[in-house]
Amino acid sequence: MLERNDVLTNGEVTFEPDIRNLPQCVEDVRKAVVSNIPGPPDPTDYHQLRGRLEAVRRKLPVLYRDAVVEPFLRALDQLGPEGFTDILIHDPRREGPAFLLFDVAQTILQNGEGYNADATEAFQEMVSDLYDGFLSAEDRARVKRPDLSMIPPLVKWGKPEFGPYTIPIDGTAQIGLKTGIVSLPPAHAQRGLLAWSSLGHETGGHDILHADTGLLEELADTVRAALLANNLGDDLAEYWAHRIDETASDILGVLNLGPAAGIGLIGYFRGIRAATSGIPALKNIGSETDVHPADILRGYLAAYAVGILQFDQANIWEQLIETETDKDLTHIRLEGKVVGAEEAKLSAKIVAAAIMTTKLHTLENHSLDQIQNWRNRDESLTAQLRALLSTAGPLPEHMRSGFYAAHVVAAAVTGALVQHAEIDMIFQRMILLLKSMHDQNPSWGPLLVLHPGDIVRHRVYQED
Repeated sequence: MLERNDVLTNGEVTFEPDIRNLPQCVEDVRKAVVSNIPGPPDPTDYHQLRGRLEAVRRKLPVLYRDAVVEPFLRALDQLGPEGFTDILIHDPRREGPAFLLFDVAQTILQNGEGYNADATEAFQEMVSDLYDGFLSAEDRARVKRPDLSMIPPLVKWGKPEFGPYTIPIDGTAQIGLKTGIVSLPPAHAQRGLLAWSSLGHETGGHDILHADTGLLEELADTVRAALLANNLGDDLAEYWAHRIDETASDILGVLNLGPAAGIGLIGYFRGIRAATSGIPALKNIGSETDVHPADILRGYLAAYAVGILQFDQANIWEQLIETETDKDLTHIRLEGKVVGAEEAKLSAKIVAAAIMTTKLHTLENHSLDQIQNWRNRDESLTAQLRALLSTAGPLPEHMRSGFYAAHVVAAAVTGALVQHAEIDMIFQRMILLLKSMHDQNPSWGPLLVLHPGDIVRHRVYQED
């Protein structure tokens, strides 16, 4: 069954973009943020923590027992009660070693003890699929495996004030882990659908970028050179290059989720700003201390990245996202300096093209858009899933496979943006479908399967 804005083109289903429900999606995010739902308390008693970990160690699959649970238990044993207490005393705000310690502990305990079980499994399936999609033999042909990690990150629900974040492999490896951690605020297990569009940024972005030694540095040099070659000056070149981790992660989010990542970013940021300042608009100010580009630049970056994608409606979505970003445009000021709107837009367009299409030495002379992209087939699958998620009733058995988790989240995001969409129903059906996919994921079974995509899927923010 097709929605009125889903159409057949050359035998495939495509989508006529409709984002008239964006204000309602922004309000959904605002309500999630202000709810301030806390996650489980940090386990500050060494002996109780050790006992709880021992009780759940065999509830995680072999892959994560070897990569996360056993290394963490060894690290705890080396610390002992006194070392554990010493870390808590010297890091009372839990911003350094204590932060990492508790994040790993929570990741294991939440997965092992069944905290928010359905949503956690759905979350894990999305993160696993994004990571596997970048590493699968089909997509990464003739490109070496990452230097640091080939195992998808493990997920958790974190403190609401931290928002979505990831601790990549180069952070967790400090205590012996072999993969990273991705976290969402607990409220997003229940609502705030557009937050799920940020997972392409976190997992498809940060976790991938940090797994290849030298990739971020080469991308920074590439961006700097491209801006200077177009006479945009040292200030803009350095501004973007110094924020390459967040900038490139936005681009990888678009490559993994298509236009849903771009329009989802705008709506999610508006929801956050509505919750924190009362004004649902992208910020035009980029401070020196913020490692992210200014919100307004990220909107334009997303628009122009979508325009480069390899699907027929790329230009339509580019114009739509650019126009939506324009609604929040006032006066752009980056690190205290005024930047004209046209100059800012041009810089975003150059940066998007440089990151997506430049062939990189660290990727064996391949570009990021050669490894991952969004094509007509992805749009067609997303349109079919959008109809499924927007219609009440049981999920048909034949619609539980043959697509990626990214298609499911992209369908939920773009479906929720359609006028009169029932956001809560779409969210719950997204969770249900992702969980059913997770139930069939061989990485979470008795076999130690690193990349299920190789065997089953050949068909296809910071506040100041």
